Amino acid sequence: MPDVKVPIITYTGINQQVELHDSDSTLLECSIMNQIPHIHECGGNGLCTTCRIRVMDGHNNLNPRTLKEQEIARVRKWDPSIRLACQCYTKGDVNIQRLVWTNSEVNKLQLETVPEGVAEERAIAILFCDIRGFTKLASENSSFDVAHILNRFYTVLGDPILVNNGIIYQYVGDEIIGLFGVSGGIKYKNCNDAIRAALGMQYAIERLNHIELVDFDVNIKMGIGINFGKAYIGHLGHPKHKQFAVVGDPVNTASRIQSYNKEVNTNILVSDTVLKSLPRETVNIGRTFSNQMAGHDYDTVLHELLGFKDMDIQLELQQSLDVLLRNEEAFASKFYDKVFTKAPKVRALFKNNMASQGRLLTHMLGGIVYSMSRPEHLALGLKLLGQSHVRYGVHQEHYPIVLECLTETIEEELGEMCNPQLLSAWKQALETVTSEMKRYAK
Repeated sequence: MPDVKVPIITYTGINQQVELHDSDSTLLECSIMNQIPHIHECGGNGLCTTCRIRVMDGHNNLNPRTLKEQEIARVRKWDPSIRLACQCYTKGDVNIQRLVWTNSEVNKLQLETVPEGVAEERAIAILFCDIRGFTKLASENSSFDVAHILNRFYTVLGDPILVNNGIIYQYVGDEIIGLFGVSGGIKYKNCNDAIRAALGMQYAIERLNHIELVDFDVNIKMGIGINFGKAYIGHLGHPKHKQFAVVGDPVNTASRIQSYNKEVNTNILVSDTVLKSLPRETVNIGRTFSNQMAGHDYDTVLHELLGFKDMDIQLELQQSLDVLLRNEEAFASKFYDKVFTKAPKVRALFKNNMASQGRLLTHMLGGIVYSMSRPEHLALGLKLLGQSHVRYGVHQEHYPIVLECLTETIEEELGEMCNPQLLSAWKQALETVTSEMKRYAK
């Protein structure tokens, strides 16, 4: 019998080729089997679009778009070259490019659901953050240093928005605006995500002051205002130059709430509409104010936000993730050294090079933290993760060792930052994750 040619999958961007020996596997499953990081929040069920690829060559070797793909492509106006890797099977060589490289890019995909040319009313949480003390910093340092510091501001203050399912709407000088609920969602979740983002931004600016800005003799502060209400969202503007825009009184009010921090010497203020969207006893509130905002003929009730009443696992994990993975290679190396010391036989399961395995580990860890803001996808993602580990040869008895080694590695990598509450949050999260994955290791 003539030899059957095995399809070769070429990954543009990382210059890697792999053979696909299982014709019943999708392109996403091919990535997973070959330890190529490939974001797939919904676990490869065609419910999200994070595994999207662009087919550079070999389009005719793929199956036609499934019904799920057809609907998604219609709504998001995809050209024929864009496919969902979880829906693609190939009978020949194909050259593909992954289009979503990092978890922080996922939230931008919400903008594809925003209507073109018209505005649609949607209930959203709006967060305005203003950096205080930036004028002094700008006047006393070189333009190069100022640009560098401003970019750091945008990064450390933008990350909490993105990790909490928000999108960054605008940067206006030293101000950043985040939106939560652009693609829908219940008001409790949208407001809770905005509050968690605000608290994460507060932590980030404190860390920036103590570590990166300590040599600049400046102490940066910020004011944050959060409001919730119905605003008009759409891609608006000149027919040849339309931009994403959000208009409406709730947006203007959020800006004024942020400014009011200066008058009452607070850091974070939330409107009464935000507070009433949360279950009682969710957050700690300080002072309460009543103020007539410009353009209003009524008073707006505002509350000083101090924090969550109970430990919020997501916030704890988010605050430590960048520290934990600042050196991904070292983290992975330390973890696998512990695993192989405690369970030497496990070493035989790792047939590929450990550098690739390490990248996959840290990619998975970061992805889980980001996916916690989209719980409807997290369970499905863990199901696929558990099933793929079965194929690697992982069994139920391996999970306690993995959990122990991950916990030890996290504690060591966090160093002085580690405290009982933070470690407890990581333990709870890892126990939940490994417990869910273990269900598929029977």
